[in-house]
Amino acid sequence: MADKTEERPRNSRRVFINDVNKYTSKNIARFLDSCVVGASLVDPGEADVEEDDDTLHDKQPKLKSPTFQIVGTVSSQTEEKCSFIAEEYSNLKREDLLCHLMNCDVIIYDITQHADQINEAQWAVSALHEQMDQFSGPKMFILVSSIMTWAVTKPADKEDPEIPFREEHYRRRKAHPNFQNHIGLEKLVVKLGKTKSTQFSTYVVASGLQYGMGEHIFHLFFKMSWLGEISEVPIFGDGSNIIPTVHINDLAGIIQNVIDHKPKSQYLVAVDDSKSTMEDIIKAITLALGPGKTQNVSKEEIYLIRDLTQTDIDSLLVNLRIEATYLKENFNIQWVSETGIVENIEQIAEEYKQTRGLLPLRICILGPPAVGKSTIAERICKHYKLHHVKLKETITETLEILESCVHMEDVENDQSEAQEFLDTLKENMNQNEGRLDDQYVIRIMRDKLRTKPCMNQGFILDGFPKTYEQAKELFTGEEEPEDLQSKHEKKIIPEFVFFIDATDVFLKNRVLNLPETVVEGTSYTPEQFLRRLANFRERNVEDETLLNYFEDLEIHPEHLEITSNDDNEYLLIIEKICKKVGKPKNYGTILDEVEEEERRQAEQQLREQAEQRAEAKLREEEEAQQRDQRWGQWNQQLEEVRRQEHDLLESQSEPLRNYLMRDVMPILTQGLIECCRIRPEDPIDFLAEYLLQNNPEA
Repeated sequence: MADKTEERPRNSRRVFINDVNKYTSKNIARFLDSCVVGASLVDPGEADVEEDDDTLHDKQPKLKSPTFQIVGTVSSQTEEKCSFIAEEYSNLKREDLLCHLMNCDVIIYDITQHADQINEAQWAVSALHEQMDQFSGPKMFILVSSIMTWAVTKPADKEDPEIPFREEHYRRRKAHPNFQNHIGLEKLVVKLGKTKSTQFSTYVVASGLQYGMGEHIFHLFFKMSWLGEISEVPIFGDGSNIIPTVHINDLAGIIQNVIDHKPKSQYLVAVDDSKSTMEDIIKAITLALGPGKTQNVSKEEIYLIRDLTQTDIDSLLVNLRIEATYLKENFNIQWVSETGIVENIEQIAEEYKQTRGLLPLRICILGPPAVGKSTIAERICKHYKLHHVKLKETITETLEILESCVHMEDVENDQSEAQEFLDTLKENMNQNEGRLDDQYVIRIMRDKLRTKPCMNQGFILDGFPKTYEQAKELFTGEEEPEDLQSKHEKKIIPEFVFFIDATDVFLKNRVLNLPETVVEGTSYTPEQFLRRLANFRERNVEDETLLNYFEDLEIHPEHLEITSNDDNEYLLIIEKICKKVGKPKNYGTILDEVEEEERRQAEQQLREQAEQRAEAKLREEEEAQQRDQRWGQWNQQLEEVRRQEHDLLESQSEPLRNYLMRDVMPILTQGLIECCRIRPEDPIDFLAEYLLQNNPEA
């Protein structure tokens, strides 16, 4: 990113934050970017009167006052830049990083998420301390550490161990064994800030477990609850351990106050007022987002969760009572969640969904019978991970749930209510030959749409409601108070309405061509189908049609025409619907399944490559074996030829050997003896003459 130092506003404070693309640092940076320097020095009550709310946090950007300019390091450079970050640095050498730190007024180092930042933070505070005399103005170093540095501190009062710790006890704090490096850095930061505090002041902010704005450490439980894939969310151990927590924006507000107030105390604790246990927190999360049920499992099972790091596990199992008294007495904090995550779970859950883009999709598919609504709905549900809501299946499901509730023994009130409603439904069905009156159908369908799965991921209403009156009763909920009506109405009214239509001739031919096994026991018999089709057409020529209801709500139905029974026709309709609805807004296929599919494809590719290598190796071994076999045969043949040649030479040389042994060797031996005796000047010539003289026949 281009250097923006020259564009720095006058009197603004330049703030450096490490790992600014990570959860904690990013939210601190976003918060400070919207703040005015010195805003926390003004009491909120006075600000309301003097500035007409303009100095509150959500309106601070409107003030023409000195602001914070945020710069920081990122773990990896990406194309997407945060608008609230003026400069981003990556892969810096330490001398370059020191130059950037020297150009900042406030340096914030967060070590709560990644322990690998401890060494860099230690170097940074030490290097800045050495360069104090070179500062152009006072600088402040803030270390955001973890409350885990208090994890094994002995109680202040042995007789009453439930008395919470306070900041003044920080010299007696004892860290969790896995957080010894954290406490060592805390002590170093406090020590270096005492040398010349007017020039270089240092602070440690011991943060509780952070939550809010999409979640970090509690994300596992939010995700489990939101997905609803398990009936009971696990609580590791008995869940009685007290977990100190703080909303991430409250932590950022505390850091803002530290910058503005320059407090006398160098060590601060950042926690909210809650004393919630793990069980309290997880139950609140699952009640707000999921099935509302939890299950205690052994502590050891937490180590099987691959999404949790060792730091996360240690933090979730901590048991610590601690209070932030100093900031309560000296800071002006506009708390987001002062009473904790349990008390503010509805707000926190909404933050979670909004931050992560987990927005439900509500779709209604309408059309005449046998047009293929269910076929289209099933494929759309699979693509967007939505819940397919059909009238018949929903009624059957409701009856089964009521039956199971009746046989439950742990909740008497729910049991009696379920029994009463079940009896009412059965009686009504007996009176109407197996059908239910609209009032009960509407109640069942409304309850289905308000279930947590439908509210979280969304749904597709398949062929229901059928009339204007049904739609009005279903989405209005006249039996509820007006405030609840408007709240629930917005959450179950479809955002998209698609009307799939076809000609009567096409529909009749489609039903006639259905196999008997499909038609048997359904309403697609010729007589029933024709009656249903006629009723549908009649309902849609009246003044108050179902489509008119949605038009009145400014939800304009999309009309789509089916002209052939070809599968490509339906694929085209599905493609048009997906284009209209847009991208999925949940975990669904966006992340998990895409990664899983990529993993499967990678594994398949590896298997194919391994098979190809194995086949190639087998072919090489077979070819090598054949080469060895041919080489052996060739060697055997060569050896046989050599043997035959040797035998032939032996047989051909035998007469000559006999001649030499009989006629030549005796005379030659005597000639050699004579040569040795006489010793002629030319022994060769002497032997030749001797042989000629004594064996003239040769």
